[in-house]
Amino acid sequence: MKTGKGKTYCEKILVVDIDQVTPLHFHWLKTEDIINRGGGNLIVQLYNATKDEGLDTTDVTVRIDGVPVTVKAGGIVTLTPGESITLEPHCYHKFWGAGSRVLVGEVSKVSDDNTDNRFYESVGRFSAIEEDEAPLYLLVNDYERYYNPAR
Repeated sequence: MKTGKGKTYCEKILVVDIDQVTPLHFHWLKTEDIINRGGGNLIVQLYNATKDEGLDTTDVTVRIDGVPVTVKAGGIVTLTPGESITLEPHCYHKFWGAGSRVLVGEVSKVSDDNTDNRFYESVGRFSAIEEDEAPLYLLVNDYERYYNPAR
């Protein structure tokens, strides 16, 4: 990353459905603010990471709307619409929506998701899709597979 040019922060927008869980993970370098921008409540579970990247049993201190809050290892905080939580590097976290969909903003240091994420349990980058129907509309890469002029 170049220094002195461009922005050093970014924002991602996520739509979190009811019980849709972002897997337990931490970031080696990135500090992030997770903001409940609207909808239902956002539930966030927290752990500190051990030096060997396990789950620590120590209390976790985060900032909610800038105010320090301490929870027990594995404890949860509930963010109502408009509230935010600041997560420092090496703080394991997972979150999910409760009540209804949640519009979430993540404002953070610019980072590379491929190199700055440490997932507690191995997860794939994208879910596997098992196609059970022919496509309604073809994409350019689909023509060779689905188009047969002899039909």
